[in-house]
Amino acid sequence: MTGTIQEFDFTVDLLKAILWEYNDATSLQSILNQKADWYNTNQTEFWEDFITNIFNLTTANDFGLEVWSIILGAPITITVSPTVVGDVFWGFAPDSSNFDNSNFGNSTGVIQHMPTEMARLYLRLRYFQLVSSGTIPEANRMLAYLFGNLGVSYLQDQGSMRQRYIFNFTPTNDMIFLFDNYDILPRPAGVSSMYVDSTRPIFGFAPDSSNFDNSNFGA
Repeated sequence: MTGTIQEFDFTVDLLKAILWEYNDATSLQSILNQKADWYNTNQTEFWEDFITNIFNLTTANDFGLEVWSIILGAPITITVSPTVVGDVFWGFAPDSSNFDNSNFGNSTGVIQHMPTEMARLYLRLRYFQLVSSGTIPEANRMLAYLFGNLGVSYLQDQGSMRQRYIFNFTPTNDMIFLFDNYDILPRPAGVSSMYVDSTRPIFGFAPDSSNFDNSNFGA
């Protein structure tokens, strides 16, 4: 997961099965050569596709992600709450409570699959969460591996059983959704954890007074 996947030779030498007394059997040799060519092509293709589409979480397709979801015990579905109030979902409900929910709002909620890239990130974080001992050096290696292409990020020990993930870049929408809705960033048992986008202004008033209610030392 975190290193290089071992290279495998998927070829099969079927000609080893020929006994010496059949060395001059040209018809048998031809059949076995054709079969060997078929194996070398199709078996290699099958296993390469298996590694790309299932085994490697960075490239796994939707089927592979479902397999990893079962292995890691992390459903890659999102439950969307009902978008209407009460039983009225056509027109206006009492007190105009469904005014902004459209005439075709959902009264029961729905379950949606995560987009492919979000599911990949979620399952990779889940993997690290399961195998991590929660140390800062280990967490920082995980951050560099997952988010190094986006910028610098690191884990900070705040003492008193608290820790904070610092991102010196604006997290993607997928990251924000996962961090806000899932306890997915590795942390030791009993330690509270939070994350911070350090690109946001945190001293005084930000543009449009966006930090007005967060104090001068918001995070």
